[in-house]
Amino acid sequence: MIEPLPDLLIEPVVRGALAEDLGRAGDVTAMACLDPQARLAATFGARKAGVVSGLACARLAVAALDPSARFNTLAADGQAVAPGAVLARIEGNARALLSAERTALNLLGRLSGVATLTRAYVDAVAGTKARIADTRKTTPGLRHLEKYAVRCGGGVNHRFGLDDAILIKDNHVAACGGVGEAVRRAKAFAGHLMKVEVEVDGLDQLEEALRHDPDVVMLDNFSIEDLKRAVALASGRAVLEASGGVDLSTVRAIAETGVEVISVGALTHSAPVLDIGLDALGT
Repeated sequence: MIEPLPDLLIEPVVRGALAEDLGRAGDVTAMACLDPQARLAATFGARKAGVVSGLACARLAVAALDPSARFNTLAADGQAVAPGAVLARIEGNARALLSAERTALNLLGRLSGVATLTRAYVDAVAGTKARIADTRKTTPGLRHLEKYAVRCGGGVNHRFGLDDAILIKDNHVAACGGVGEAVRRAKAFAGHLMKVEVEVDGLDQLEEALRHDPDVVMLDNFSIEDLKRAVALASGRAVLEASGGVDLSTVRAIAETGVEVISVGALTHSAPVLDIGLDALGT
């Protein structure tokens, strides 16, 4: 079971998207064509196979424009569905439902696409100890939702922002004058609950980093053979994360080197939207 996000965290995104779509005058098409009291029943349905995420976004979009609308969920976030699967059934004021349609579908399709791609990576490394993690390469304003979608797909979250963990990248190393000095400073700064991770681009930097006891080492664009050497060299002294050059054709081989984490920016920056539609039911 996926622990859902509180509505409080989702509502600002949904309301902002609705405001963007409604503009200055509201849904003029709905107002022009539909009686104010007209009712509509419809279903959200998957048109392609995938993993569901974001049903609460659709529910809140509908509720924002028709608080009395009925939204019956027929699938669950994290559930794999086949083409034609009905995800939810709604009934309410026709103008409101059709005005909410695009916002609901944009968020539901986007998040389900992230969950679907994540599940493909997770399945690809099944049987290894590697976990698939996201990155901060997220859509501005949607990070908490996209990272939730990664969890729906079976992945794990990397840090959420600049404030919840120390991640020393190549430019930090350059500015500090070396990997060892950067890690030393970070360890001196960090509180007892804050992890320190450092990115290295070669085995020599890995050796230097390990002398200063980082919690995690990111192996950036290492070859498969160098990943194997890195695992042997670290020998459990730090969590090893592989990053760079990861796609569905390479992730299994990377996982089989023995690294504990594989971070994949594509989960959030390149996931195709899952095709989901809203279909009116006949009266």
